Amino acid sequence: MPVSKRFKVSLGNGRREAKGAMGSVWRAIGLWAATFCAVTWSWMLPCFAGESTLELIKPMSYSNAELRGKDFSHQDLRASDFANANMEGANFSQADLRGAIFSASVMQNADLRSTNLQYAMMDQVDFTEANLENAILTEALLFRSTFSAANITGADFSDALLDGEQRAILCESASGTNMQTGVSTRASLDCKS
Repeated sequence: MPVSKRFKVSLGNGRREAKGAMGSVWRAIGLWAATFCAVTWSWMLPCFAGESTLELIKPMSYSNAELRGKDFSHQDLRASDFANANMEGANFSQADLRGAIFSASVMQNADLRSTNLQYAMMDQVDFTEANLENAILTEALLFRSTFSAANITGADFSDALLDGEQRAILCESASGTNMQTGVSTRASLDCKS
C-alpha cells in the first residue's frame, strides 16, 4: 500500500474531526469577511456621493417616472435614480446630482445649468437642446448619449467617459470655462486646437 494511502487510513476519524473543525474556522472567517465588506460598503456609499461618512444620504427613486417640466432646482438629489424617466423640460439648475442614475432617460430641453453631475451614470440619455451651461460632469458615464443642439458652454467634462464620436461632436461647439472648477470646456473634452 502506498505511503499516502496508509497515512490517510491511519488518520481515520481524527482527520474528519480536524477537517470539520477547520471548516468551521473558515466559515467563521468567511462570515466575518462578508460582514466587514457589507459594513465598509455602507459607510463608503455616502463618501462616494457626498461629503463625509457621517452624513447619510436618502436617495430618491424616480425610475420610469413621467417628470416633464418638474422643478428640481437647488435640491440635494445625490445618488437618486432617474433611470428611464421622461424629464423633458425639467429644471435641475444648481441641483446636487452627484452619483445619480439617469440611464436611458429623456432630458430634451432640460435645464441643467450649474448642476453638479459628478460620478453620474448618464448612458443613453437624450440631451437634445438641453442647457448644460457650467454643469460639472466630471467622471460621469455618458456613453451613447446624444447632445444635439445642447448648450455646453462652460461645462466641465474632465475624466468623463464619452464615445469618441460624441467627444468630436461636443468639441465642435465647446467654449467657455466652468465657473466653479475653472476648467475650460475644450480642455475637459481634450479637444484638438
